[in-house]
Amino acid sequence: MYVLDSSAFIHDFHTTEQTATIPLVREELEDESAYRYDAMEGSGMHIHIPNEDTTEKVRRAAKESGDLEVLSDTDVRLVAASFELDGTLVTDDYAMQNVAEKLNVDVEVIAREGIDEQRHWHFQCQGCGREYDEEKDRCPICGSALARKNPN
Repeated sequence: MYVLDSSAFIHDFHTTEQTATIPLVREELEDESAYRYDAMEGSGMHIHIPNEDTTEKVRRAAKESGDLEVLSDTDVRLVAASFELDGTLVTDDYAMQNVAEKLNVDVEVIAREGIDEQRHWHFQCQGCGREYDEEKDRCPICGSALARKNPN
């Protein structure tokens, strides 16, 4: 089963496999892509609402990987739906791909190349330059904001 992100509707993704998505995706769509969502729902696409335990598991995984700050609630719930349905997540979003890979959820990309490797982001203080492995609201040393930094 393919679990579709908004990019699947925007790029007119086609498959003969069963499809699913979540209600929040419909809110992100406009014009033709919204009509595609409605048409697919009318022709049997499963609309899934992931449970809160799974959604929280995805949030924890995203926090560990450093992707939580860039994922929307819709993104988190799509990964959770893919996890619960044992489906393949269809998305072009790199952060979603990274978290999905951390949770052993299969991913298929549409318009762009997928990720080559899973990343564990570092966070660097914008004031003193110290680096941290996990996200914090502020630097515990100088109080400045932290920015996400590619570990490579």
